[in-house]
Amino acid sequence: MKALRYEQNHLSVAEVARPLSAGEALVRVTLSGICNTDVEIVRGYAGFEGTIGHEFVGVVESAPDKSLMNRRVVGEINAGCGACPLCAAGDPRHCPNRTVLGIVGRDGAHAEFLRLPVVNLLQVPDEIADERAVFTEPLAAAWGITERAHVSAETRLAVIGDGKLGLLCAQALALTGAPTLLIGKHREKLKIADARGIETATLDKVKGRAREFDVVVEASGSESGFALALDILRPRGVLVLKSTFHGTTNIDAARIVVDEISVVGSRCGRFSPALDLLKNNAVDVESLISEEYRLKDGVRAMQRATEAGVIKVLLKP
Repeated sequence: MKALRYEQNHLSVAEVARPLSAGEALVRVTLSGICNTDVEIVRGYAGFEGTIGHEFVGVVESAPDKSLMNRRVVGEINAGCGACPLCAAGDPRHCPNRTVLGIVGRDGAHAEFLRLPVVNLLQVPDEIADERAVFTEPLAAAWGITERAHVSAETRLAVIGDGKLGLLCAQALALTGAPTLLIGKHREKLKIADARGIETATLDKVKGRAREFDVVVEASGSESGFALALDILRPRGVLVLKSTFHGTTNIDAARIVVDEISVVGSRCGRFSPALDLLKNNAVDVESLISEEYRLKDGVRAMQRATEAGVIKVLLKP
């Protein structure tokens, strides 16, 4: 099969063996989405080598659970050991021995086929087209913020970053009733949130809003975004970090101490709530799709995903 591989500091579309199910489900990928994490892996993040990609929708080709055969599915990306206390509690996201689809120890989704444990798979309702279902993982990550920080209709909330993650975070969190501000650099991208009734502002328009927000989500992955978050958070506010990237960020620790800011990391979320949001058309994901490429053009697609003005690039085997 074809797969988009990162090996020995080189990205290429390669012919590789189809994965053996080995007690897991074999899924034929129908659509995958390029994520910023994929880009960062190619820059050295996580030290991963192999088939990249973790956002997908596909059809089950074989599985120990025969009821899943020929079903459209999406898949939780963390595959736990099944034996530790975290796995026993039904949450392998921090299993110390986990593999992570296309990120840690497990070949990923930018391929014609992938394998995952049956327990990781969720069936996709008929109402959700592939072009929407492929957003399940990043939307789950956006909604997962509500597991890490209290957000309600009384929460003054801001999201920094108008990329695909920031746009999903703003849309998802606005559904809580919290007055939400999306801060970004690109007027065309901000218009997507405007159309959903979400307040938006460019960076130069928020300088007068110091210490206004209870919760700020940093989704730009930039040092300047971190600094802006500290500027606009109220004392004892909550800073949620969403971006994963290769490199380090300088932080003003003194400001965090003096203002007693809580810094919270947020990574993966549950898929079921995300599927419900997609089924109910509660979030606009179609407007985030910039282009679709064939898998054989995966290297070009990855390059395109890094270019200015591009939001989400999809790959179709």
